[in-house]
Amino acid sequence: MKTGRLDYLWLKWRAIACLVLGRTEMARALYDQILARWPQDIYALASRAHLLTQAGKVDAALADSQRLVTLQTEDARAWFNHGYMLEAAGRWEEALAAFRRSTDLSPVLDRAWYGQGLVLIRLQRFDEAVAALKKNTELQPMSPHGWYQLARVHVDRQAPDEAVKIIRHLKGFEPKVAAQLERETGLLVERAAS
Repeated sequence: MKTGRLDYLWLKWRAIACLVLGRTEMARALYDQILARWPQDIYALASRAHLLTQAGKVDAALADSQRLVTLQTEDARAWFNHGYMLEAAGRWEEALAAFRRSTDLSPVLDRAWYGQGLVLIRLQRFDEAVAALKKNTELQPMSPHGWYQLARVHVDRQAPDEAVKIIRHLKGFEPKVAAQLERETGLLVERAAS
């Protein structure tokens, strides 16, 4: 094994050990060292972006995330993560584009459909949000998050009958979420007869 490869592995394993021990600043410094020598290392870029996000250094994290999607143009998960960071930064249109790129690359990535739905809600593009959230609930039918947001969008669209259907559906497997929706929307729904 070449010395450069050994150096890389040594830095990487030290960074991982620092993370295990909760020494995130030291881990980030080690990722900085890796990237100084291997600027296109995907693992180090993704790890540092995550640590920068946790530290509240949004612009630096987004710079690393942008480099990742430039290096991995066909990686749906990289685009999802980039969209997530852009959404957290309040850059809605850019986040929407990243989530759409993610779902174009992997139509079964339910989290990207959910992210798309949330951003579309922020942009008050409710009809498009319904379509994205429906796709999310098709892919994750037992997760209450997409259903919850979908019901809220229907209320915002002045379609309470659609929200009632969702609340009734949620009562079958997530009664607490259904009750929360009833409180928030003022829609009281009887559970469907079995």
